[in-house]
Amino acid sequence: MVISEKLDRFFTEKMPEYPTKRSFLVPMLLYTQDELGCLTDEAIAYLAKKTELTELEVRNVISYYSMLRTKPMGKFHVQVCTNISCQLRGGDEIYEHCKHKLGIGHKQTTADGVFSLEEVECIGACSWAPAVQVNYDFHENLTPGKMDKVLEDYRNRK
Repeated sequence: MVISEKLDRFFTEKMPEYPTKRSFLVPMLLYTQDELGCLTDEAIAYLAKKTELTELEVRNVISYYSMLRTKPMGKFHVQVCTNISCQLRGGDEIYEHCKHKLGIGHKQTTADGVFSLEEVECIGACSWAPAVQVNYDFHENLTPGKMDKVLEDYRNRK
């Protein structure tokens, strides 16, 4: 099996709560990605069958959402917002600082697999700019010093 029996059982139990199988696809993709690290060809085929969609339809959804990925990323995926609100408050500086601190660039992963870095268009935290999302956690009102602390805290979790 591509995913764990526990996750497959969860999908089977949860699917009737949605109006159509297709409407449950994005949550299924996110749960699968969390379990596997990325959406593999095998996972895409499994989810297509489970939702009665074609693999192309599933891939189209994956390509639409920036949080879905088909290539492995680091354990901690650092997304730095550089949209206008964050940019005006230092988002570019935070992104450059992360590139330097981690020694990687856009959509790259550190050699130890702990961090990946991505410059993103918007994470919806404009009021608290500059902001960064690490996996599902938001970090706001950042400075390079605060960002160092964020990265250090995640490194200690690995």
